[in-house]
Amino acid sequence: MALSRRTLIKAGAGTVLALAGGRLMAQAGQERTLLVLGGTGFIGPHVTKVALAHGWKVTHFNRGQRDPDGVEDVETLHGDRKGQLDSLKGRRWDAVIDNTGYIPKYCKMSADLLAPNTGYCLYISSTSAYASFEKPNDIGSPTGVLENKDQEEITNETYGPMKAVCEQYVRDAYARRCSIVRPGYIVGPLDPTDRFTYWPVRFARGGEMAVPGAAADPIQIVDVRDLADFMMRLVERQVDGYFNAVTPPGAITMGSLMDTSRTVTGADTRLTWIDEKFIAEQAADVNLAPWSAMHGPEAGASLTGIQASVEQGLKARPLETTVRDTLAWHATRPAERQAAFRSGFTPEQEAAILGDWHARKA
Repeated sequence: MALSRRTLIKAGAGTVLALAGGRLMAQAGQERTLLVLGGTGFIGPHVTKVALAHGWKVTHFNRGQRDPDGVEDVETLHGDRKGQLDSLKGRRWDAVIDNTGYIPKYCKMSADLLAPNTGYCLYISSTSAYASFEKPNDIGSPTGVLENKDQEEITNETYGPMKAVCEQYVRDAYARRCSIVRPGYIVGPLDPTDRFTYWPVRFARGGEMAVPGAAADPIQIVDVRDLADFMMRLVERQVDGYFNAVTPPGAITMGSLMDTSRTVTGADTRLTWIDEKFIAEQAADVNLAPWSAMHGPEAGASLTGIQASVEQGLKARPLETTVRDTLAWHATRPAERQAAFRSGFTPEQEAAILGDWHARKA
């Protein structure tokens, strides 16, 4: 049976764990209530599974486009972030997780509505909110500036600054009753972007494989399940602050990702490392995340600090587990999605850049 959002959430339902400490811990006979704005996309099913396992009563608010009949053991309220919030009015929750807030004015609208009737908010932002990536960032680094706060169009240039404005609107509404979590590249089962999935799947195919940069180039990711666990730790203790959610700087490299893919798949793949300058010249339009160049405007992008998050319990499962589980999930996807990646080289692009690289060195 394919691993779907519905089956993933159901797998966590009904398991109630006894948890200690925290300001939101339920008294005997009380039930903690959690509102998830979204809930059926990528992060939502994983955090819902954890919340149900921890004994929370979960409500999803979404448009009903995925799982229109709702999710078992979860209340579903239909509406739209873009002003259709009637189903949220007059309701109270102990906590809310906002993982669908991208457009500032609509994020402000929901935050202002919910803040008086919810005890705590966790907002999922992004490390893209930082203003510059020439040097490593940490939670105190400057964030991007959005000239037009009514901006609705999301582009590569506006996405980060829009997230930064959303962060501020949530802080304005909740003050110290909120946390801002900034993940980097979120990976693992249900990831629709293919940014991480491409690499182990391509490795498994064998043959000569084009890999950007050098084996020592660091990358930072966060397994969506580790992110969900961390989010619920913050929610249950109502932790105030800002937190980067990525693996430790330098803990994972492109080389270790390739080595792990070899261990998991057993493929006899030949790696050809392509110099980052050549990549910039010949494949600038190809999304090669989570890799980024080690020189230039993104030199510090994969060295983000996480000390504050580690102090609050952020942990990373072994890379081998993430690779293995991602491959297993990918094998359950529809054939057309297994064949058409949204990231990485197409076979034609890879053949072309390998040909150009070898010709250049000849």
